Amino acid sequence: MNSCLAIDIGGTKMAAALICDGVISYLTQIKTPSSTRPEAMDEALTELISGLDKDADFIAVASTGIIHNGILGALNPVNLGGLNNYPLKSKVQEISQRPVYVINDAQAAGWAEYKSLPQDISNMAFITISTGVGAGIVINNKLLTGSRGIAGHAGHVLADPNGSRCGCGRRGCVESIASGTAIGNAGKVLWGEHCDGKYVYKKFLEQDPQAQKIIQRSAQTIANLVADLSITLDVEQVVLGGSIGLAPGYIELVRHCLDEFPPAHQSRLSTAACGADAGLIGAAQWALSLQK
Repeated sequence: MNSCLAIDIGGTKMAAALICDGVISYLTQIKTPSSTRPEAMDEALTELISGLDKDADFIAVASTGIIHNGILGALNPVNLGGLNNYPLKSKVQEISQRPVYVINDAQAAGWAEYKSLPQDISNMAFITISTGVGAGIVINNKLLTGSRGIAGHAGHVLADPNGSRCGCGRRGCVESIASGTAIGNAGKVLWGEHCDGKYVYKKFLEQDPQAQKIIQRSAQTIANLVADLSITLDVEQVVLGGSIGLAPGYIELVRHCLDEFPPAHQSRLSTAACGADAGLIGAAQWALSLQK
């Protein structure tokens, strides 16, 4: 029986959990430190790991950003500040003296969602629509991570060549149109600088016509992304997650748009089942699969 200490590093909080046979026996979380000082991340990881690692056979880390050879980076390095090129794997090994496995958080969540599917599926994509847009992709029952750790960054495929510039540096990415950040930015033009994605969605649920246009454009963009993944990777199922992906009525909008496409561009749609613990559970499951 292998016990895993799973860690999930997000933009606002860091969580740690002891997981055995897919069951979480202990869960704690702290605020993610400022990204301007790598030393602050060292201290936060030490706080999370100390005392829990003694009960773990190995450690699995799901983190925002790109994981390449155990090092944390990003398509937009500015987002990480002083944490760009942070040696995440070696630092956790140094603190814990345990075997360490490190993976992108959307990839980890995608693996958790894949493992939770009730039916036998070989090819699946998990798309999370929240602050940004990320994905985890499983092909032939294997999670794609890629030689550079980039696999699954589907939020940065082209949606509109004339669109606004994305944080990654490219113009018109899916993320620059469909994400909660993009939705909020579109709303600022109408409702002022206080506006965010949550406010726009509230207006959408109140059937405000301007908010409906913004959310509809987001859903149409995600539907096109689903179609692109379906026709290129032959995914059988697409699972939507994240605060926007799970918001009331959103999947129905995406499904309605998808219904307009030819059958070869369509996949079954469902909403995420693993909730906020998907990154923790998926990282543990993925690390365990590498040991077999």
